Amino acid sequence: MTDLANVPAASTTAPGAAQEVTLVIFGASGDLTHRLLLPGLGTLLNSTGRFAVTVIGAAMDDVSDDAWKQLVRDALTEAKTKPARIEEIVARTRYVKIDVTDPQAIGPFVSTLPPNSVLYFALPPAVTIKACQALVGVTLPEGLRLGLEKPFGTSGSTAHDFNTLLAKLVPERQIFRIDHFLGKATVLNLLGLRFTNRIFEPVWNGENIESVAIVVDEVLALEGRAGYYDRNGALRDMIQSHLLLVMALFAMEEVASIDEREVRDLVAHTLRATSLWTGDPVTSSRRARYTAGHIGDREVPDYTAEDGVDPARNTETLAEVDLRVNNARWAGVKFTLRSGKALGDERNGITAIFKPVAHVPVGFKGEAPRNVLSIGIKPQTIALQLSTNGAGDKFDLEETVLSTDLDDSPLRPYGEILEFIFEGNPILSVRGDVAEECWRIVGPVLDAWASGAVPMSTYRAGWAGPTDWV
Repeated sequence: MTDLANVPAASTTAPGAAQEVTLVIFGASGDLTHRLLLPGLGTLLNSTGRFAVTVIGAAMDDVSDDAWKQLVRDALTEAKTKPARIEEIVARTRYVKIDVTDPQAIGPFVSTLPPNSVLYFALPPAVTIKACQALVGVTLPEGLRLGLEKPFGTSGSTAHDFNTLLAKLVPERQIFRIDHFLGKATVLNLLGLRFTNRIFEPVWNGENIESVAIVVDEVLALEGRAGYYDRNGALRDMIQSHLLLVMALFAMEEVASIDEREVRDLVAHTLRATSLWTGDPVTSSRRARYTAGHIGDREVPDYTAEDGVDPARNTETLAEVDLRVNNARWAGVKFTLRSGKALGDERNGITAIFKPVAHVPVGFKGEAPRNVLSIGIKPQTIALQLSTNGAGDKFDLEETVLSTDLDDSPLRPYGEILEFIFEGNPILSVRGDVAEECWRIVGPVLDAWASGAVPMSTYRAGWAGPTDWV
């Protein structure tokens, strides 16, 4: 274990040399660090030699330097990081025992870090807020960047208060609110798909598209995450952050350049125009919870019987919200955002259903199948459903699907995120006003659910959802 004062000094990077980066992980002994953050770093190190990274683990636990180095080595090995890069990181890494909520501990520690260091808060949100409060008034290193895990507040007002606190520390451009969905290659491919293909952009509007569904249905049940999930549920966990941001990227206006300000301005513009489909949370939202059932050969208990669940919280495991984007491009188009656990089929992507053609020539048999564009987020796929002449009777109309699998990025989502943080480019992070808009949109739904105005439906684990949902 390293003494608090024993931190790397600032260094000068020679032209052409790897950029020196100090990555401090607060909450380093937690699950996020070894399951996602370090493996993501490992894939980044495999793909580029641009960064020479010093990782400092920091937490309240007693962890020896040897134990910490082994944890780092194991996580990087799991990510199939090249052995030479693993040993390079292990040789530079160290562990610090620290109470990040104590101003007398965190202040002197952070103030001695080199310029352009990264503080990554792999902590519960309440602890992150206390740590940031402890940094107010501290002389911080030049160019210090903050990496913050969601959720960003618990409501519009708490998100605003958190943003006000962060603004006392560093400029907005140095705040990286992490949404790992924005690190998924397919989500980023929305920009290329829309804006570099002439066949799509002219029809990407309400004149041609009837409805859009963004769905993340999981076959996994709670899987031991009651401590986090039972306090949040499907609406807060997935729709309030991830799916609203995916919707905004799908629906935003055309960008002039792939620039962080341009893209994030247009994301904010889209969310400001978004509201509940009917304006009423009771008719624009649905919630449900799984009961005992089977998924494949796996027996799943009733959600309320899962370890760590408090039935009094009345937490939903499946949520749907219908939205509209109130502008000329999307007038009349329903956007449905849905996410749930313990469902029969894994679905993860975007489906745009196009309107029928104005006229089918007389002589064709049957109705022309709708054009449907499906963009799979996991696995990464694109499929376009077309209407074509049948193989038998040439006047029959049938569906033909053109599809392709997209190459996986060599970087895991957290590798993508860390690369942009190290570069100081916040294009993949959630801007403060965007976080507040997401809470504004779902706020009425949360209030209606808390009051009991929207009933809690049920579905058996392994089923597609409640049988009473249309």
